[in-house]
Amino acid sequence: MSKSILRNWFSILHVDYVKLNHHWNYKGIISPYYRLYYIDSGEGSVSDGEQNLKLEPGFIYLIPSFTLCNLNCVSNLGQFFIQFFEESADGISLFQNNRCAMKVPACDSDIKNFKQLLAINPGRGINRSDNPKVYEKNIYYKEYQELNNQTHAAKNLETQGIILQLLSRFLGPETFKNPKESPIPSKILAAMSYVQINLKNNLSVIDLAQRANQHPDYFSRQFLKHTGERPNSFINSKRIERAQYLITTTAMSYAEIAPETGFESLPYFSRMFKKTTGLTPGAYRERINGI
Repeated sequence: MSKSILRNWFSILHVDYVKLNHHWNYKGIISPYYRLYYIDSGEGSVSDGEQNLKLEPGFIYLIPSFTLCNLNCVSNLGQFFIQFFEESADGISLFQNNRCAMKVPACDSDIKNFKQLLAINPGRGINRSDNPKVYEKNIYYKEYQELNNQTHAAKNLETQGIILQLLSRFLGPETFKNPKESPIPSKILAAMSYVQINLKNNLSVIDLAQRANQHPDYFSRQFLKHTGERPNSFINSKRIERAQYLITTTAMSYAEIAPETGFESLPYFSRMFKKTTGLTPGAYRERINGI
């Protein structure tokens, strides 16, 4: 078993079972946490800009963090859901190269895992509204994170294990793009990790190539081959993801977030943020706060 997967751990935000109706119809949702669904009745859909997945009984669904998605219920939908943050020692997500909605048939153990997670984490529903614009606020994140701190270690460990089991259902080669590609070389993985940990510092292709003991042109080609992105594009995308997280979960000003995420000026930060997300930082915070 690869030890790298053990570097990722999860902080549960919400878990519940709900009956939804046609009011569950939200567009342009981008969250800093993961969503897992198991559908036991009704019909709906989740789309991520490239595909539209039918929400139907007998399947489980995963929406990785920072995945732009639209959520819809036709008339009624019975849904178990789990929402959780991901952290890792090297800053690399399990779904680093696969930020899209996914769907796999549910098995008996999946259903038992959803029910068990709900049983050992009571009172973790949203309870305010099913609208992400209402419940995706820093005050609510802090409230539920504090519940994690009060939970017994045994239940926290069991929660981690259940989430890992459910995520493993989406880690097979059939659910990932380009499954025949060779594993990412250790030097490229090391560069990705270094970028994630040093987002606020000056980062350049030349520096990353020197760390890998490679020529910048060769390093850049290898990075593109194995990640699908040029190094500079990867750096900017990770900086914007971090900025989205800080805007969502803190009260930091944009002038504070810009240097914290490695942008040399506020105008440049705002320009890159809009280029990546389609929204200015201010418009993004307004959407998150439901203004």
